[in-house]
Amino acid sequence: MPNILHRLLRSGVVHVLFAFLAMGSWAVFANRAHAMPLPLYAGLVQGTISACLTLFLKSVIDWLSKRFVGSARFWAPPLIACLGSASILVAIHTATGTPEILKTIAFPLLVSTIYAAIYNYSISARRGFDT
Repeated sequence: MPNILHRLLRSGVVHVLFAFLAMGSWAVFANRAHAMPLPLYAGLVQGTISACLTLFLKSVIDWLSKRFVGSARFWAPPLIACLGSASILVAIHTATGTPEILKTIAFPLLVSTIYAAIYNYSISARRGFDT
């Protein structure tokens, strides 16, 4: 049984589905005061964006971490990833008419930025500060 759990936790499909369900549900909750189907649309949009960002965030951090040296390698990649994610989230939610954009994106952006910072730190710390 632990072997199955370990495989599930390492599965990209599981991570993408979890991102879709968790952040999509959050968006429905954040927009619950508005008439249906606006909360559902916000949930579908946020779930889809979160699933896509989950797919690409690791690759972006890998790529960015190789382009900075010294201490900048620890803070620049997560900051750039956060700003890029925020731009994408605001643009898409604005275009699709999400009523509560800031409430909708706050939690997913926080989670993705924390993930980016931890992942970036873990790969940058292995390389050292100066290389």
